[in-house]
Amino acid sequence: MSAAPVPATGRVGGYRWRICALLLAATTINYIDRQVLGVLAPFLQDEIGWNEIEYGYIVTAFQAAYAIGLLCTGAIIDKLGTRLGYAIAISIWSLAAMGHSLAATVGGFMLARFMLGLGEAGNFPAALKTVAEWFPRRERALATGIFNSGSNIGAIVAPLLVPVIAVTWGWQAAFLFTGVLSATWLVTWLVLYRTPEEQPKLSAAELAHIRSDPAEPSVKVPWLQILRHRQAWTFVAAKFLTDPIWWFFLFWLPKFLHAEYGLSLLGLGLPLVIIFLAADVGSIGGGWLAGRLIKRGWSVNRARKGAMLVCGLCVVPIIFAARADNMWVAVALIGLATAGHQGWSANVLTLPSDMFPRQAVASVVGLGGFAGAVGGMLIATFTGFLLETTGSYVPVFLMASSAYLFALAVVHLLSPKLAPAQLETPRAQA
Repeated sequence: MSAAPVPATGRVGGYRWRICALLLAATTINYIDRQVLGVLAPFLQDEIGWNEIEYGYIVTAFQAAYAIGLLCTGAIIDKLGTRLGYAIAISIWSLAAMGHSLAATVGGFMLARFMLGLGEAGNFPAALKTVAEWFPRRERALATGIFNSGSNIGAIVAPLLVPVIAVTWGWQAAFLFTGVLSATWLVTWLVLYRTPEEQPKLSAAELAHIRSDPAEPSVKVPWLQILRHRQAWTFVAAKFLTDPIWWFFLFWLPKFLHAEYGLSLLGLGLPLVIIFLAADVGSIGGGWLAGRLIKRGWSVNRARKGAMLVCGLCVVPIIFAARADNMWVAVALIGLATAGHQGWSANVLTLPSDMFPRQAVASVVGLGGFAGAVGGMLIATFTGFLLETTGSYVPVFLMASSAYLFALAVVHLLSPKLAPAQLETPRAQA
């Protein structure tokens, strides 16, 4: 039985934050699992014998599955429910992560990466749905921000943890260990998770607090209707043009640092940690800057694009990293760029809610995520061919340095005022 939607008073309890902690752990593991290959890539290349083009294909396999998963998993999770849907997603990616340890050929790694991408695509749709089930609207932004920070935590933990495991027990152990982390989370999830109405440890006061919002209309907006609006293409274009740069950072930075500066497996840890710590700072700073500008009286349109401009300018100097004689200069420039990307993303991810009604936001986000994953496929294949034929990272860094300002120009062209989209409302039944 559902609690009445009345405001809770007094102390309501904090069981919902335990659920948020589970989401944080899942997102952290999600990013650790996807980063293992990137950290080990320079050394697996010698071990397995793949070339740059084949590594590009391996990364593309992950991106392709991730794109497919983003289109499909939301509907599957809606149908099966959060508990079972999330469990299936993490079961797939846990088995796929451990399956990497059995791969001995390019084809084997491509299969393992494809299955990993398919499973990992379910993390964010499931986590966002869980937040909607367990938190009133006024707390959802905070809960989402907490669990989403796991993406940066995972990007920091992987280069610290994976090299030590690989050097001590072999590269296969790194994949097995992260797969075991996923499996451990799965058991914990199945034991602890129930919907709020079914959770016996939840107090009546906290349940009333969770259900204190007015009932939300559940109206599905077809994709074809959404895509008729320039506002949707604004978000799709922003993701397509800039998400691939982040995927490049995740999967190619270890190879770049190894190739250009001769870093050992253990030596990669500190530079990568610094780079992704900078990304964490940028993620917070980009959101803070836009909010600060709005508080100073700027319009949402001007503040959002102003913050995006600052973040885009932070990425421009990365072009000099490709030829930096000193590794720490390159690390500083790349760290500035990752901070710029995450600050940019913090603002781009608000565009759907800036321009679309609530019932359409999830669909717009899914379309943009698909576009970003497709862009990631293209840059993975392109980078593989580029490095195999020229051995130079300069063209990729050049693309990265210009992508954000170009994307901002496209955003402004498509939505000069970030005006809300006027969607058709369903006609009342006669």
